[in-house]
Amino acid sequence: MAGELVLITGGNGHIGFRVVAFALKAGYHVRAAVRSQEKADLILAAPSIKELNPGKSLTFIFVPDLLQPGAYKEAVKGVDYIIHVASPINNGIPEDKYESHLIRPAIAGTLGILEAAKDEPKVQRIVITSSVVAIVPWYDFFEAETGKVFNEHSRTSNPTGPYKNEFEAYSSGKVQALNATFQFLEENKPHFDVVHVGPTFTIGKDELVSDVDDITRGTNGAALRQILGDKQSWATPSNTVHVEDTALAHVKGLEPHIPSGFFLLTQSAGTEGTTWGDAIEIVNRRFPGAVKAGILPNDGFAPTKHTILDTSETKKLLGYEFKTYEEQVVSVVEHYLQLRGFEEK
Repeated sequence: MAGELVLITGGNGHIGFRVVAFALKAGYHVRAAVRSQEKADLILAAPSIKELNPGKSLTFIFVPDLLQPGAYKEAVKGVDYIIHVASPINNGIPEDKYESHLIRPAIAGTLGILEAAKDEPKVQRIVITSSVVAIVPWYDFFEAETGKVFNEHSRTSNPTGPYKNEFEAYSSGKVQALNATFQFLEENKPHFDVVHVGPTFTIGKDELVSDVDDITRGTNGAALRQILGDKQSWATPSNTVHVEDTALAHVKGLEPHIPSGFFLLTQSAGTEGTTWGDAIEIVNRRFPGAVKAGILPNDGFAPTKHTILDTSETKKLLGYEFKTYEEQVVSVVEHYLQLRGFEEK
């Protein structure tokens, strides 16, 4: 498989960037679909990419609007594999735009890559970034500790709204995109197969973030905000994974021993997952200097709502040890301190 060409969408995102790096390390040639030259330059300037010195093994194709019909028509030409990471992000979307900015784009973007691949005979497999929220109903995932156990084979029907917040709307988009993929495969019987990766809350250094004010955006904020003194009033589901483990799962998902149609559900720890508040003890122990200096107040809290996930099949198939919650927290905090110009002695 090494030396074959893989198209990666969303390559400048938190997960997507790491997917690009792991694909290059694995020996693939990477064609990264990005919106602009600025995004390509950001990837090329990253230390981990410079260290790999990919040369002609990393190329870019510009796709300014992922939702335009035929957006990926040129991007898929000649590729052996596709890793589709690009997806709308829930970040300050008003309620009246949930459908247009979160739900429909999630579905259209996924169907767009599938339609494009249908016309490229070389494509063997597509790995699509899904989410734990695509297979666990919102009520069970976020609202109540029901005691139900969910795994790689769990599925749920399309929600209809109304949605209480943008994360619930985002979750609906993930459910509907997954179910739309199943429908596409059933109706079209394409020459390629599909594997999904369903990350839980993905924590770990985002190398492309250079502004300290941006570091708490996205899922990293769920771990970091309490360390910076935030006292969260709601409980966050207990399911986390290191960004590197999720990214590596995407690249491993291209390998033939991963069954066609499988949903790789990525979570560290055991079935009960993580306790978010453990970050306070971790930081006191690992970064005492930053705490003493007041750089890390480390006096907030983040309640945990336990959602039970059995990811044993995924871990057996992937064959590597997932990083711990402590490693996730340390990765983000080290990056934060680096951006603040503080070095822990």
